[in-house]
Amino acid sequence: MKNVPFKGIIAYPITPFDENERINLPLFRHLVERLIQSGSHGIAPLGSTGVMPYLSDDEKESITEATIQQVNGRIPTLVGVSNLTTEKTIYHAQFAEKAGADAVMIIPMSYWKLTDDEIVAHYDAVARKISIPIMAYNNPATSGVDMSPSLLKRLLEIPNITMIKESSGDIQRMHYLRRELGEEVAFYNGSNPLALAAFTAGARGWCTAAPNLIPELNINLYQSVEEGNLTKAKDIFYQQFDLLKFIVNKGLPRAVKAGLHILGENGGSLKSPLKPLTEKETEELKNIIKNLTH
Repeated sequence: MKNVPFKGIIAYPITPFDENERINLPLFRHLVERLIQSGSHGIAPLGSTGVMPYLSDDEKESITEATIQQVNGRIPTLVGVSNLTTEKTIYHAQFAEKAGADAVMIIPMSYWKLTDDEIVAHYDAVARKISIPIMAYNNPATSGVDMSPSLLKRLLEIPNITMIKESSGDIQRMHYLRRELGEEVAFYNGSNPLALAAFTAGARGWCTAAPNLIPELNINLYQSVEEGNLTKAKDIFYQQFDLLKFIVNKGLPRAVKAGLHILGENGGSLKSPLKPLTEKETEELKNIIKNLTH
């Protein structure tokens, strides 16, 4: 498969802040190391979990460099470089490539609704300025842009767009991509509650924040699918389903930070306007995690 460095569980670290809302880089490095040690197959900073849109350029650069230094080539890195403008997206993509990222992920962020032609031109302009592969990311819930399967198919005609991350929550999209683009298409699931269905539809990997909290279950699900043991995969998936649903519904940065605290890990603080889970929500998460470990 051409220029596709990722397979399996691609873990999204949170971006931890101190009480003054400055990034806590030593803690971030520790959290990245936890993900590596727990067996994740790839690391993807600066996604939704890492609150990428809330960060300044300097903060994004420090997270990019810290990730690549900490990973140190042990597993591949996928850096989020999306921005409202094409110029800024190119800037961050070039920075990530120079820092040593294996690939970049781009979601079409917009204020004005973008046309398909504008989206294709945006991706094409970035692709022409870097040589590492690009993962095109469709997540209408966060970006406000829903890239149709036919548009994604157009994007894959751009030479170094080699991967699609599909987070619309519509499993039919994945079946369409597989049918239209063949067995070799590299698509990835970004919708946690669809993890099992996406793997059975042919997803090459699962992009998820869940390994911050339940790495063993996530990796075992992938391995069971790889072994063709769908009965075991179903059992493992349903064990984690409540947690997957919870962290998505409550917001990944909030929920993962609270979950780390419940597990005895420091997750750092959030950046305004994000606020921690309420006491009731934290108690609900505590019960979900407790039921997973007993």
